[in-house]
Amino acid sequence: MTERKCILTGDRADPDTLIRLAVGPEGQVLPDIRAKAPGRGAWIGVTRAELETALARGKLKGALARSFKDGALQIPESLPALVEDGLRKALLDRLGLEARASMLLTGSEKIDVACRKGQVQLLLHAVDAAADGNRKLDQAFRVGRDAEGTDLAGITLPVDRDALSMAMGRDNVVHIAVTDSRAASRLRAAIGRLESYLGCANGAPVHGEHDSADAPGVPD
Repeated sequence: MTERKCILTGDRADPDTLIRLAVGPEGQVLPDIRAKAPGRGAWIGVTRAELETALARGKLKGALARSFKDGALQIPESLPALVEDGLRKALLDRLGLEARASMLLTGSEKIDVACRKGQVQLLLHAVDAAADGNRKLDQAFRVGRDAEGTDLAGITLPVDRDALSMAMGRDNVVHIAVTDSRAASRLRAAIGRLESYLGCANGAPVHGEHDSADAPGVPD
């Protein structure tokens, strides 16, 4: 089975678009962003606001108790923030890996040239980038992609330039151009998970039909 069900909604989705919750040795429930922690896990596919509501109303506790058949789980009040921090770290880690593999370009002038030559697969902007700088590079991106007159543009990340610079080990990273298609796909996935959780994604994950062999709330 390659899909999992959200214990809060019952919707099915690829696990890459969901968030796994795992139980630690002391019974504490923590996010397992990379889905690699040992033992059983439960999956959620909701926004941070929805998770906060479910936590406050006891719905999350009930869903986890049913999934793990354990009513004594410890759910930290900071769980929604921990999930966001984990997703943001996963994105920054991915950017760092792609940078070290020479899949990215930084610097407005270099990015502008690469965009106009059609070499850029994905264009990214820091959340605190200047609007004028974004517009110029977005236009160059459209030129290179033969998409003038469309709304094609770079993605504004929910991450500021300081965090990008630290992740990539470079000074003043404001804009990023991704020149490799596989790297672009990996980054889109990481960005999509964070944006979906923050409630600002371009599109929601597509859920499959109900499969009675994988009942809602069954941990992996």
